[in-house]
Amino acid sequence: MDPAAAPFAPLPPHKRLTFRILLMTLIGLGLTMTAIGYTLLLSWQLEGGGTVINEAGSLRMRSYQLGLALEMHQRDSAVLPEIERFDQILRSLHTGQGDQSGQGGQPSFVPPRGPIHEQLLRVQDGWTHRMQVHARAALETADPVLRRQAITLYLQELPDFVDDINLLVALVEADLAGKTTWLRLCQTALIFLALAASIAVLYLLYLWIVGPVRRMQAGIARMSMNDLDVRLPIESADEFGQLACAFNQMADHVRSVHRTLEQRVAEKTAQLQEQNDEVSTLYEVTGFLSGAHAIEALCGGFLQRIMARLQADGGTVRILDERGHLHLTVHEGVSEAIIEAERCLKVDDCLCGSATQQGVIIVRDFHELGERRRYRCKEEGARSIGIFQILVREQVIGSFSLHFSHPREISADERRLLETLGRHLGSAIENQRLIAREKEFAIANERNLLAQGLHDSIAQGLNFLNLQVQMLEDSLARDRLDEIRDIAPLLRTGVQENYEDVRELLLNFRTRLQDSNLDSEMRKALDKLQRQSGLQGQITLTGDGPPLAPEQQLQVLFILQEALSNIRKHARAQQVQISVDNRQDFRMTVSDDGHGFTLESARAKGLEHVGLRIMQERAERLGANLEIDSQPGHGTRIALTLLRQERLVA
Repeated sequence: MDPAAAPFAPLPPHKRLTFRILLMTLIGLGLTMTAIGYTLLLSWQLEGGGTVINEAGSLRMRSYQLGLALEMHQRDSAVLPEIERFDQILRSLHTGQGDQSGQGGQPSFVPPRGPIHEQLLRVQDGWTHRMQVHARAALETADPVLRRQAITLYLQELPDFVDDINLLVALVEADLAGKTTWLRLCQTALIFLALAASIAVLYLLYLWIVGPVRRMQAGIARMSMNDLDVRLPIESADEFGQLACAFNQMADHVRSVHRTLEQRVAEKTAQLQEQNDEVSTLYEVTGFLSGAHAIEALCGGFLQRIMARLQADGGTVRILDERGHLHLTVHEGVSEAIIEAERCLKVDDCLCGSATQQGVIIVRDFHELGERRRYRCKEEGARSIGIFQILVREQVIGSFSLHFSHPREISADERRLLETLGRHLGSAIENQRLIAREKEFAIANERNLLAQGLHDSIAQGLNFLNLQVQMLEDSLARDRLDEIRDIAPLLRTGVQENYEDVRELLLNFRTRLQDSNLDSEMRKALDKLQRQSGLQGQITLTGDGPPLAPEQQLQVLFILQEALSNIRKHARAQQVQISVDNRQDFRMTVSDDGHGFTLESARAKGLEHVGLRIMQERAERLGANLEIDSQPGHGTRIALTLLRQERLVA
């Protein structure tokens, strides 16, 4: 495999640096062991040769000693062991076993062939067939003549036998001298081999490891100094060759990246600027939609901002009604002809209606759609169009479109932004609808409370006046002046009470909290009661809890006003006590010392309609509990309790 194509591909075993180092080590170790082994062999041969010289020298001495012993007629017990010893020494020299008699244990060495071996055989032959025969004949014969003759023959052949031994010693000494020379040469060669091996190892380590590492260090140093044209030569196919190839590829990549860095920075900057524009547009449109605007104003501001963001030439916002019709709510850059023709569309009409069912519709160029269908926006000069849904909780409530007079490709980021803005617009429209419904519901509730107040107070007073007027007409018809005098004060009192009730109702319904200060408004309500009726009142405020939300404060104030109004009109009390405990729970208690009543009697007399039901309904709107405790002759106590979980944040 080419290292340039795959710099870190697995290498064959014979190309790896570890294989080279191992091979070099094995070769060096083999040469060293061979030299050492040959030196040991030479040393062993020299030692064995020395043993041969010693033994051969002892044979000369033994030969003369044997001759002297025979000539002096020594006994067999002295001569025969010498003969056997002579035989043993010759056998040990021939076999290389060394002296087996215990007098010398060094092994001998005689070459298995060559002059030394032949000379040793000649010495053995001379001993076996001549010298030993004569010596044994001299010992074994009893005839003195024959004994003397054997001794004479032994002594005559002794010089030649000794010369053969001397020649053997000379040949061994010459061989040992040559081996000594070879031993010295081997030792000298071993020294030079060690020096050469050391030099070779150093050279190969520099060639294989140190050199590539230094070249790579130099390349890295040059690259760190912004020399991006540096390249390393690939001089081997091993691991360092792979590293050099990878370094060159890295240098090419760095140079390429460096050359395109400015362009990439510009692209990233443009991309970042585009993202910032998207975030800015999203923030701007979201901030606008979160404001209090009418639905038409919301749609108009929304359309203007996204048209400016995408540089569109026109646009529309359409709202879907319950019948499935799209109504043109706002428009920009659209002709009056399109407005009149498409003021109300069905969901399957044109592209704007189809988008409510199909999702996003983007037309880059109307010419690509052909002439099979008529598009009014195309006839007005639009080349591209993008239509997006207005969603609320995944429910389609409308669509908005952007028209372009030139072919326009809406990118994926722009599409995602417009889809997100469509959801925000749908939420804003839904919020405005909910606010309108809440206001409508609040107005309806207030009107209901107003109607109840008018019916339960003024209507009953007017009914009483109507009865008195009828009685007055009857008295006039009968000319009963005494009855007229009795009726006239009742009419005046009834009119005055109705006037005061109307005024009180008007004041109650016009009550507004200033700066959410419930305490001061409650004191004002108590002061008003004291001025109107002359009652003595006291208010006690305790607790360090947070203030109630403004809408809750207003309902609490209305309940207090109703309670004080009932005390003024019906209780005939002298003292009024108001206690407010604002902690985690809010509790308000209104007590009087009037004549009291029972709820059963109040229902029977219709007195419940004079404020009790109104207070109960207001308490239910608060999520609070209203308790009414009253007994005839023991006054009345009204307690309003708002638990912590029902409190709203002020």
